[in-house]
Amino acid sequence: MKNVLKKPVVQTLIASLICIVLGLLIGYIVLLFINPSGAGEAIVAVVKNFLNSSRANLRLKNFGNTLVKTAPLLMCSLSVLFAYKVGLFNIGVAGQFVVGSCACLISSLGWGWSWLPCLLFAFAVGAAYGAIVGLLKAYCNVNEVISGIMLNWIGLYTSNMILNAVKEPTSPYTLHMASDAPQAILPSAGLNELFNGNKYVTIAIPLAIVLAIIIMVLLDKTKLGYELKATGNNKNAAKYAGMAEKRNIILTLAIAGALAALGGAFLYQTDYEQWSVTQSSVPGMGFNGIAAAFLGGLHPIGAIFSSYFIQHITNGGAYVDLTKYSSQISDLISSIIIYLCGFVLFIKFAMNNWIRKSEEKQAQKTAAGNGKGGDGK
Repeated sequence: MKNVLKKPVVQTLIASLICIVLGLLIGYIVLLFINPSGAGEAIVAVVKNFLNSSRANLRLKNFGNTLVKTAPLLMCSLSVLFAYKVGLFNIGVAGQFVVGSCACLISSLGWGWSWLPCLLFAFAVGAAYGAIVGLLKAYCNVNEVISGIMLNWIGLYTSNMILNAVKEPTSPYTLHMASDAPQAILPSAGLNELFNGNKYVTIAIPLAIVLAIIIMVLLDKTKLGYELKATGNNKNAAKYAGMAEKRNIILTLAIAGALAALGGAFLYQTDYEQWSVTQSSVPGMGFNGIAAAFLGGLHPIGAIFSSYFIQHITNGGAYVDLTKYSSQISDLISSIIIYLCGFVLFIKFAMNNWIRKSEEKQAQKTAAGNGKGGDGK
């Protein structure tokens, strides 16, 4: 049994399930304190999400909506885990998501570009924005957490100013891409028909999954991935071994920034949402990506499932009975569960610690038994 528990995949699965159950339990307790009469129904509604819909065709459509927002969340998750695998904490993922959103919106609504150039432009802008953090880290030894947080807000307010040029005349929201820049909407390639004609379902979903696989291969099967991880483990040793440690740091954060920026493009190039130029806080998608990365065990394939789960419960919060709870209760429940997702590594550490102590005790008992046997002879 202990040999099975030593496997990283098993540990990640168990730790993730524990975090999910704890999150749901704490969310249920909070609901009991607010209004005990509807607590059970509310937590079930969150878990069921699109299954709350009465008709099959509506369930399919709402399932598609969950997948639409899973794709950008997965990209943010990949951004975080890619940097973390190289020993860097990319807390600037939210700002990179923002500048990617800004790049695709201004190039489509303002300049009339088609979907592929908009996507590539978002990728390039995100890479450049992430590289700023890398340059500060590599050449000025500025902690990436500090520079990442600062750039989150710089990116937000700069994007608000830029996108003010393409907002609706009577509202703070940007123009609808479907009516003002239909050429920039990602193609559906027939996927929308699988979800009852949901027009927001596009190639962003399979693209995100393909990119997750590419990141896995890059990190585990290539020389570049080995050098990046070696630099993250010990940049001085990597330098001694002839690796370009400064280049690797910059490249890592540039790739991380590009992935997060693609997340913004995957969301806004479906026309699922409009950007508000008056918003004063960075979108939660970037920070949710941190939770998704850890819940998935910092593995690209695990991130696919964890990103879907987090978006599933986030969308499920919309089905809570608002006659018994305030409109913010869905965000509260989702936030509790997402917060608990960050404890996956701690639980894995506790499991390994327990296994180690158990093995030490077993070794001591075996040694003591062998000693007694020797004395008897």
